[in-house]
Amino acid sequence: MTTTRWLAEYAWLPDDPEPTADVLIETIGGRITAVTPLADRAAPAAGVEVLADAVRLPGLTLPGLANAHSHAFHRALRGRTHAGRGDFWTWRDLMYTVADRLDPDTYLALARAVYAELALAGVTCVGEFHYLHHRPDGGRYADPNAMGAALVEAAAQAGIRITLLDTCYLTATVDGRALTGPQRRFGDGDAARWADRVEAFTPAGDHARVGAAVHSVRAVPADQLDAVVEWARRHDAPLHVHLSEQPAENDACRAVHGRTPARLLADHGVLGPTTTAVHATHLTSADVGLLGGSGTGVCLCPTTERDLADGIGPARRMAEAGSPLSLGSDSHAVADLFEEARAVELDERLRTRQRGHFAPAALRDAATVTGHAALGWADAGRIAPGDRADLVTVRLDSARTAGVPPVGVFFAATAADVTQVVVDGRVVVRDGRHTTVDVPAELVATIQAVISR
Repeated sequence: MTTTRWLAEYAWLPDDPEPTADVLIETIGGRITAVTPLADRAAPAAGVEVLADAVRLPGLTLPGLANAHSHAFHRALRGRTHAGRGDFWTWRDLMYTVADRLDPDTYLALARAVYAELALAGVTCVGEFHYLHHRPDGGRYADPNAMGAALVEAAAQAGIRITLLDTCYLTATVDGRALTGPQRRFGDGDAARWADRVEAFTPAGDHARVGAAVHSVRAVPADQLDAVVEWARRHDAPLHVHLSEQPAENDACRAVHGRTPARLLADHGVLGPTTTAVHATHLTSADVGLLGGSGTGVCLCPTTERDLADGIGPARRMAEAGSPLSLGSDSHAVADLFEEARAVELDERLRTRQRGHFAPAALRDAATVTGHAALGWADAGRIAPGDRADLVTVRLDSARTAGVPPVGVFFAATAADVTQVVVDGRVVVRDGRHTTVDVPAELVATIQAVISR
C-alpha cells in the first residue's frame, strides 16, 4: 500500500492543550503510521524529499468528528416546525407525519443526503439511533432489517462510518400503553423479538457496526430492560438511551416506578462505561452521581435541546462526576458539531452566569475521541499512530475564522469552514465539496419526495 503524507499547517494532537504548527502526518491505507511535528525534527533538511510529495493542508487539521446521536429522518423537518407556539410534544406529532411516509428506498436516499451533509461538516462517524423498523402498519418487511440496511448503505455511499444503534421501542407511555398510529412501525412486540431481529442483522461493509439502544423508560417497560442490556453486553456493543429529556417523563416514571429514570436504569444494569445517556437534561443530584459513578457517558445535543425548548442540562456537574461527554446533532436542526461543542460551554455560562467551564481541548475531545468511543470505535478520534486516518481541515482565513488563533476554532468556526475531510484514508470532501454527492440538490429532492407524499 502507498504511503500518503499530509503536511498540516496546524494539527491538534492528543493531550495537547493547543494545536501544533507544521505537522507531518503519514498514512498507509486507512491508518496513521507516523505523526511528526517538524519543529521537533533533528535534521530538517533530511526530510526535504518527503515534504516535497506531501499534500498540504492549510488551516487547522483535527481528528474526525463523531456525531454520537442522529435521527436521520428528522432532517426533513428543518425549518418546518416554527409556525406557532408549542413544546417537545407538539413537535413530536409533526415528526410522526414524516416517520409514517418513509420506506427503505426513500430512507436510503434521504439518509445518504443527510450523511453527506454531515461529511461536509467534518463528521467521519455517525451514531444512528434507529427505531423506524417496520411497515407503517407495524408489519415486518420481507427483510425485517431493511430499514437498518438502508441506513448502513446510505453511510457507505456518503463515505462515512456508522454505528447503527438499533433501538428497542415497545410501548407509548411509562405505564405501558400500546403503540398506535405511526408508532406501530417502531415496535417488535417485546425485547426478545427485538433481540432476535437484531441478532439476524449483519451489516454490509467494514464501515458499519451495530449497537443497541433503549429508546427511553417510557418506551421500554422495566421488565424488558434486562434483555436489551444482555444483548449489548454479550456482543460487547455500545448501549445508548434517551434519558430525562422531559420533566413529564420523569414525573411519569416516579408515578409508576417510584423512582427517577436514572435510578430505574441503574437498578436494571443499564448504566455503565459502555452506555451513553442522551440528553440527561433534567437530573437530580443523585442522578448525576449514578451516571458519573458508573462511568456512563452523556451525549449532549444542544442545538436540538434548544430547538425543542427542552432545557439546559448540568454538563459541568456531569463531567466532574465522571461522565465522559460526547455530542450529537439529534434532530438535525443544525448539522454543525462546532456549534454543538461551543454550545456546551455557552449554555453552561447561561445556566450559571459564569465563564470558563470547558477548555477548548475538552470541547475537541467531546467532538472527537469521546464520541467515537461512545460509538464503539476506540481506534478513532485522535491524530496518532495506529489510529484511523480521519482528518478534518478547517480554514483559518474565512470571515468567521480570520484572525482567530487555532485554539479558538471551536468558538469561531462553523461547518462551512471545513475544507477537506479524509475518512479511513479516503478523501470524502475536497475544497468544501463532497466528492461524490451533490448535497444541496439531493437534500431538496429527497426531502420533497417525503413531504409531498
